Amino acid sequence: MEASLDSFVKYTETAPKLFLNTGTKFPRRIVWAMGLVKYSAAKVNSDLGLLDKRIAEAIMAVAKDLMDGKLDDRIVLDVFQTGSGTGLNMNVNEVIAEEASKRFGIKVHPNDHVNMGQSSNDTVPTAIRIAAVAEVEERLIPALKKVISTLHTKSEEFKDVAKAGRTHLRDAMPVTLGQELSAYEDTFAHDLRLLNHALDYVRELPIGGTAVGTGINAHPDFQARCIEVYNELTKLGFVPANKFRGLRLLTDLLTLSGVMRTIAVDLYRLSQDIRLMFSGPMTGLNEIDLPSQEEIAGSSIMPGKTNPVTVEATLLAVSQVMGLDEANVKASMLGEFELSMGVPLMGYNVITQMALLFEALNKMADLVISQMVPNVERMRHYAESSPSLITVLSPKIGYDKATEIGRQLVKGKSIRQALKELGYTDAQIDELLNLKELTKPGLHGK
Repeated sequence: MEASLDSFVKYTETAPKLFLNTGTKFPRRIVWAMGLVKYSAAKVNSDLGLLDKRIAEAIMAVAKDLMDGKLDDRIVLDVFQTGSGTGLNMNVNEVIAEEASKRFGIKVHPNDHVNMGQSSNDTVPTAIRIAAVAEVEERLIPALKKVISTLHTKSEEFKDVAKAGRTHLRDAMPVTLGQELSAYEDTFAHDLRLLNHALDYVRELPIGGTAVGTGINAHPDFQARCIEVYNELTKLGFVPANKFRGLRLLTDLLTLSGVMRTIAVDLYRLSQDIRLMFSGPMTGLNEIDLPSQEEIAGSSIMPGKTNPVTVEATLLAVSQVMGLDEANVKASMLGEFELSMGVPLMGYNVITQMALLFEALNKMADLVISQMVPNVERMRHYAESSPSLITVLSPKIGYDKATEIGRQLVKGKSIRQALKELGYTDAQIDELLNLKELTKPGLHGK
């Protein structure tokens, strides 16, 4: 005989006394994914003749509301709960059962009906993977592509803007601003390929594994049929996982987190380079202007000061992404034998990482990279002042003259000024200091 609904709704009421109450709630995308899992399970169980059609339709209707965000205020249990995600699963089961019973005037049970053929041990690991794939496909990949495209446009636009190269933060041979930006275009393009590769792994779903991966109390076709419904509704290309692996291990999601850490590191490096180029204007490099950053005051006490606020916000965001990746390492290690104990935290962290990267990538593309204006003459002056150019000039003007130029540079003069004092004309100097040629491969001293 079925237990009454009243005896089960107490789970969601009682659980907060035992779980942590940090106020950390599951992201909208995970709640959506849980609704999708419940919708699909009800449909499949009905199609298989295991669940009364009226009850299935009631569950599906409420699950659709959950997917659409209409019941978010009732998903109340904290992320820091039982490690399998039973709290989230039961919260969802009880909300759907209670709402379906009330709305359709029939008795819908949270375990016997909403959770039919399922366990928290396979539904929540499935939902967090569905949520991750959806977020990557719909938000993270487009944001990453925008940065790649913007960097490509700017690297082409600035391909002839020569500047001083720097190694160890010391003067080096000249490069172009376009060449520097092309390095980041290339690395983010590689990151995109890594992201797609990791995503194929995360698409493998362990639904149907129930308690320990064997599929006890689920129809043998449950996994395949549920995944068919997921794909009909999302077009995201999910496939069946080895159910024992999908319940026991979260290393597919850890791999995805690792790729996001890589994106974060690359974005951190780009941000640092931009901050240095924007430093000044009088006592820093002042190699670029960022007009977009002038829209708000940079200081509450120094009038007229402009700071790279978007870049600094990005640095904070990517620092958090890297920190969450370290938490994911620990979360993926939790558990023994047939089940991972880091499921809720891993799901929360991965979706949070994506939200941070989505915002940072888009803002960097729109407000920083695309708005970058090079201070061409300043860059040229630095490039021509670099002592490293003496190495290139020596085969052309002779060792002795090159030595004298080196002495003049120590006194603060530019190479152009030193060459003039040695009697070279402006035309001769332009030929010797052909920065465009010096930023290309070749034996320039010959």
